[in-house]
Amino acid sequence: MALRTITTPRSLLAYGLLATSLGVAGCGDSVEKPSEENENEVITTVTLGFTPEGGGEPFEASFRDADGDGGGAPTIDPVTLSSGRTYAVTVSFLNELEAPPEDITEEVDAESDQHQVFFTGAGVQSPATAADPDAVVEQDYDDTDENGLPVGLANSFIALQPGGGELTVTLRHIPPVNGAAVKTGDLAALVATDGLEALPGSTDASVTFDVTVE
Repeated sequence: MALRTITTPRSLLAYGLLATSLGVAGCGDSVEKPSEENENEVITTVTLGFTPEGGGEPFEASFRDADGDGGGAPTIDPVTLSSGRTYAVTVSFLNELEAPPEDITEEVDAESDQHQVFFTGAGVQSPATAADPDAVVEQDYDDTDENGLPVGLANSFIALQPGGGELTVTLRHIPPVNGAAVKTGDLAALVATDGLEALPGSTDASVTFDVTVE
């Protein structure tokens, strides 16, 4: 299951360039041979759910492309956080072309040993980024799969300092190859040094949110 890489409306030029080169793909059952292909799932919506620690009203920010690839422009909510606060953050995925909408998060959770969410972008500090003294938000994983490896459906975010940045959320499908597991514990570090393109598997979804810390 995959989704175009999307930037926020303030980056329309980058959006146009990326949208022309990336399309809808998907994930399904594990593959045993590199030549086998996965059945595609469609993701139209990626939602971040924020719950402030120590009290405060929970809120959500969503990327939503309800008519699917090639239709109208998506809507992307901005993310606004309070400096110095910590947030429990969930990530969920929907296919809203189905009626009722299909919760793709359930599949990711059921196959968590074959999936990982990565958090990157200018102004973001995470296991998948290099050290950045100007980062405005820091992410860490709060969940693991059956092998004790990070998944990324549940996370902790710390709003480090006032400022702005971009948060890119990438869901990667990492199925076994020839019966051998490919997902390992050092994939986030690999992204930090060599980028998302160095990962095994395929990208299911990749979207970018504007983040402001006040």
